[in-house]
Amino acid sequence: MIPAMRAFLPPRFLRAFSLLLLAGLLGLARSQAADPLPIASTNAPASSTNSGYFGPLYLEDVLRSVTNQYPPLLAALIERDIANGRLRSAQGAFDFNIFAKTFGNPSGYYQFGTVDAGFEQFLGIWGSTLFGGYRLTRGTLPDYDKNRTQDGGEPRIGLRIPLLRDGSIDRRRANILQARLDKELADPFILRQQLDFIRAASVAYWAWLGTGRRVDIADQLLRVANDRGNALTNQVQSGLLRPIVLTDNQRLIVSRQINLVQARRRFEATSIALSLFFRDTMGNPILPGRDRLPPAFPSLFAPDAATVEKDIQLAYVARPEIRRIRLQRERSDVDRRLAKNNMLPSLDIGAAVSEDFGNERYKDKSEVEFEAGVEFKLPLQRREAEGRLAAAEAAIERLDTEEGFARDRIAAEVRDAYSAWAAAFEQSSQTQTNVELARLLEEAEQVLFDRGAADLLALQIRELATFEARVLEVDAITEFFRAQADYNVATGRR
Repeated sequence: MIPAMRAFLPPRFLRAFSLLLLAGLLGLARSQAADPLPIASTNAPASSTNSGYFGPLYLEDVLRSVTNQYPPLLAALIERDIANGRLRSAQGAFDFNIFAKTFGNPSGYYQFGTVDAGFEQFLGIWGSTLFGGYRLTRGTLPDYDKNRTQDGGEPRIGLRIPLLRDGSIDRRRANILQARLDKELADPFILRQQLDFIRAASVAYWAWLGTGRRVDIADQLLRVANDRGNALTNQVQSGLLRPIVLTDNQRLIVSRQINLVQARRRFEATSIALSLFFRDTMGNPILPGRDRLPPAFPSLFAPDAATVEKDIQLAYVARPEIRRIRLQRERSDVDRRLAKNNMLPSLDIGAAVSEDFGNERYKDKSEVEFEAGVEFKLPLQRREAEGRLAAAEAAIERLDTEEGFARDRIAAEVRDAYSAWAAAFEQSSQTQTNVELARLLEEAEQVLFDRGAADLLALQIRELATFEARVLEVDAITEFFRAQADYNVATGRR
């Protein structure tokens, strides 16, 4: 066994080691101060959608379910946790590092053993690094060996500072800056996903409500034919009408039953599509039936053209695209700063203080030693740094161009969404007038039919015209609310 390993450490060594430990703890505290961003949990709260089972289903209930229970949105929120993990990894550059080693010559002319332990802490203040340690040697060493120590050992502490390259920024600090930007970039990504999901959920809801209304209309039209069939049966039995009239009404009933089956199928399809967004507190899809249909569509209102330009300015702030591009530009700017740093020559200074304790085995090791030095490096060819700088500047130029186009695209989407919204409102107003006129004609034809002045075919034509007018009205109202949802998403409203 090496003699140094059998040596008993004297009290002065313990005092010296305590001083080194205190310096190390100060360095560790500095590393924790370099971690100002705590890692917080970003799991979305699973709040209950109390309206998930009873009463009419409204759009607010669906959007609340999307916010709290929609799996793709919850998956998008995990992007924050991923970014936090990457930031935490980058902050490892400030980790407090310790080392320990032992070496020696157990046999030979010089027999000795050395124990060397120390720490190193990257401070991040102009790239400086604090270091220190303790060395203890037992045995005999030649005078030129720097590992010699007195009996009590030698504590040391020092500081290295880069004056040019790696002073204002280096790869470790650049990684932290970019990791923080990546964490901020998670928010535009999540917001874009949220806007898309809100739009999809809104479109699914209005499609479900519209197809539900079409089922109601088809059902009402079938009831009219059934009720009239009872009256026609009595009239045929009384000899007032020919039996062929009753047969024609039976054909009409079958035709309207087919229409009702088709309307129910469309409603079931939209109900299934809506269930992807509407979920219970456990995250399970809920199939909303006709019993969940609201009594009527919400009231329609005319879009205000005077607010479009203001909404465009608000969209520049609320939409995530521009913020994402600006954060990416900041990230590329960090690459540019690092590339410029790497083109600088290295000029580092360092200083260290050490003092030996114990019996004076070596006369030249009895005083406090102060060491200082300067190191200069200059690569003659800096093609890697030049290439990185050119790539970073080109990326910044590309992002500037993308930002300008993103603003143009947002403005175009807002204007187009408003145009569709206004057209849908105008169309819905016209379909309401169309329904009123069709009903007047149907009522007039019904009076003529009751008086025997019109045949069943003419009445059927009027009823079909009213049915088609009501379906067009439902489609127009559905399109109005779909266009309204598009406008809200285009302006960044959530």
